[in-house]
Amino acid sequence: MLIGKSKKIPSSEMTPENVYINRREFIGKSAAIGASTSLGWRSSDFGGLRERRFLQKDWSKVRSELDEELTPFGDVTSYNNFYEFGTGKSDPARNSHSLKPRPWTIEVGGLCDNPGTYDLADFIKPGKIEDRVYRMRCVEAWSMVIPWQGFSLKNVIDRAKPSGSARFVEFQTLNDVEQMPGQRYGVLRWPYIEGLRLDEAQHPLTMLVTGVYGTTLPNQNGAPIRLIVPWKYGFKGIKSIVSMRFLEQMPTNTWKRSASQEYGFYANVNPDVPHPRWSQARERRIGEFRRRPTLMFNGYADEVASLYSGMDLRIHY
Repeated sequence: MLIGKSKKIPSSEMTPENVYINRREFIGKSAAIGASTSLGWRSSDFGGLRERRFLQKDWSKVRSELDEELTPFGDVTSYNNFYEFGTGKSDPARNSHSLKPRPWTIEVGGLCDNPGTYDLADFIKPGKIEDRVYRMRCVEAWSMVIPWQGFSLKNVIDRAKPSGSARFVEFQTLNDVEQMPGQRYGVLRWPYIEGLRLDEAQHPLTMLVTGVYGTTLPNQNGAPIRLIVPWKYGFKGIKSIVSMRFLEQMPTNTWKRSASQEYGFYANVNPDVPHPRWSQARERRIGEFRRRPTLMFNGYADEVASLYSGMDLRIHY
């Protein structure tokens, strides 16, 4: 952790004002959504996925594999990083109404035997929709526990049949200033690009997500389809995906291109590698006031550490 003369607490260690003040309101809203059918939260029928309402499950009893409580629905859908709709945490929920997630297509290309442009329903069809509770850790040292609905990215990769020379997968977000007004500003170079090594992309934990809390994925959370890689920092979870390309060379992801001294390609959660402006040794779960130790690989070390055998994770951050 950087130590200076000032006693000022870094922003990464503060409980956000909106969470502090509106904590009870968030919980109340979550309960209200769970208790009311009139709001109509439901999932569309993608590839055999039946319509499901928020009410159909008692989410208060759902836990992560470490017996952690879920982050309330209100927090999950109101505290987001999605710069295409603004840089403030509440901006995506306020501004993302302009996004039109239907109809939606995803282009699959690059070094593969089965390239093509797929309608969202056809894209999902090879994958069985399932529920997974994952911890999400952001580089700003805050975290959530979220019940996602989606399917393994490996199902899509197997269908695309990447060639033997393909070693990476590159993803791209929609680039449309009318739907994503934040792209009018040069905060980042648009469109947003992310990538994974092919073995990371094929890992069983790597997930393409179409829903959260049993509902269709809200716009502010990356509708209609986004990536979740739970052992990596949140910026790897690219949202509103419109293309996948299989490449031989490592793609340059957006945040590395923007600030390579702060953000790497791998972005594995590592308490021993500090961000230049704050420590990563501890994190604050949204909705809590205490801080907790950061877990190596966000707690998924048993499942994924072998992917990085022999690598110096201080260099390949």
